[in-house]
Amino acid sequence: MRVVLGSDHAGFNLKETIKALLGRMSVPCEDVGASSAASSDYPDFAAAAARVILDGRADRGILVCGTGIGMVIAANKIPGIRAALAWNVATARLARAHNDAHILTLGGRTTPAADVEPIVRAFLATEYEGGRHDGRLAKVARLECRDR
Repeated sequence: MRVVLGSDHAGFNLKETIKALLGRMSVPCEDVGASSAASSDYPDFAAAAARVILDGRADRGILVCGTGIGMVIAANKIPGIRAALAWNVATARLARAHNDAHILTLGGRTTPAADVEPIVRAFLATEYEGGRHDGRLAKVARLECRDR
């Protein structure tokens, strides 16, 4: 398992906490930024992380902004990426099991510190169930190709 991490300024501290957690778990990670808490734009880091996954350099990603909402919107604009905002262990598991999410998004200002480790561990440990979910994900993929 290889993980790509990214954040904007509002998610920087939580991203650093997650990076340390991944280190303790011996999970290799690539950090695409931000490199500080100085003001930055979440779409830049969402796109960079998505490209790392699509290029095969990481299996999963974790993105953090103030609420996780901006990151999930931006990451889901990249064709082939499925990002999910999780706010507890159940939503992190379901994002993987039912939606085969590549990227987990979290809110640096909204995710309680005590919840971060269990959410991250659930997201990384859960496998996609396949089966009845395959057809739904195929429909989602077709949405990326439709004319506007």
